[in-house]
Amino acid sequence: MSANPLPTSNPGSRPSLPWRLGSTALMGATGAISRTLLYGFNDVEVIGLPGFMELLDRRKSVKDRKRGLITDSMIPSSGGFCRCDTASSRITTGGVLELTICVLRTSMFGPPPNLKRAFVPCSSRVVQIIDNQSSIRFLSTFFSLGQVLPTHRILHSSHGGLFQPTMTQAIRLLSSQPFAPSFLARPSFVSHESHFTTNGIDIHLAPSEDLDRKHSWVHAFPEGFVHQHRSLDMRYFKWGVSRMILESEPGPELVPMFINGTQKIMPEDRTFPRFLPRMGNKVTVAFGESIDTESAFGDLRGRWKELVSRHCGRTEGEGAVTIGSLDNAPQELKYGPEATALRIETTRRVRDEVSKLRRRLGHPDEDPSFAFAETWANEGAKPKYKSEVDGSLVRKK
Repeated sequence: MSANPLPTSNPGSRPSLPWRLGSTALMGATGAISRTLLYGFNDVEVIGLPGFMELLDRRKSVKDRKRGLITDSMIPSSGGFCRCDTASSRITTGGVLELTICVLRTSMFGPPPNLKRAFVPCSSRVVQIIDNQSSIRFLSTFFSLGQVLPTHRILHSSHGGLFQPTMTQAIRLLSSQPFAPSFLARPSFVSHESHFTTNGIDIHLAPSEDLDRKHSWVHAFPEGFVHQHRSLDMRYFKWGVSRMILESEPGPELVPMFINGTQKIMPEDRTFPRFLPRMGNKVTVAFGESIDTESAFGDLRGRWKELVSRHCGRTEGEGAVTIGSLDNAPQELKYGPEATALRIETTRRVRDEVSKLRRRLGHPDEDPSFAFAETWANEGAKPKYKSEVDGSLVRKK
């Protein structure tokens, strides 16, 4: 099935009023229900919230925001508190919508453009199991209203990987407009599209084209899938977060998060009825201190810029690079050893920041080998299993 041609627009296009009202209704309802279930049936502790709310308050005005914001955490939960065993419910009520938004002030549920709400990359498997065009269009709109950035997992789709269109949207949401990097600032490089497709079939509103969305907040789950370990040890982090840090202009702020307790609400080894959450648990959501990536990752960002300049120069046309997109870039910027080494080191540093927060919460030290992809390389491509490495329960959505 081929996609219809995607409409284009001028930079700065905004969603229509009905779209904004729909987004308000969907996210408001999701946040309110999640907050009711989380706080009404569990013992919730939020650490570091005043500092994080102060950060969000400073970012309230578009003109006052100078850089984007990334929050990142591991994934101990298997889905939303309102979870049914459907992909749409996992996407809409899972992740940051159930944990980050509902522990913040209820003002987070306000009308868009609410700059205190995060965009969340989440699995788009639902699109792959539906072959009806009208249903695909409906679900694409549904995800867009929920500020979901649909991603494809390599395990389930040939459209997955580090360079899929959703990564472009995430990086551009964190960046300044227009979308040409300062070190290759050529107006002719800039392409403005009001929509994007992840697989040639679905069509999603491109949130990065809204000027009110520049320097937005993107929440990442760098582990990439559910990982429930008895000591809350973490796996290696995937490289998507490294692209956001290396390629966003300017470098975003980074706030590490650590979550504990949701794995008891939706444990992977739960028995009948699997679709019902287990209540009465202690849930802890901890926010770390804000990290300026221009400083903490400045050496790596500098090496990335030098690498881009070396392979692309300032030549227009073939090999040109725009913010967030490496579609036309030389292979060295995608798969070359220098680019790979930069992504590995950037991801390692991000994981170290989450690990520091984990230790401050009193959790024991992890096995150092867990931070390396090689440790987990022989687990195979299974969607759900018990890890032979650390005994954790894993679900790859």
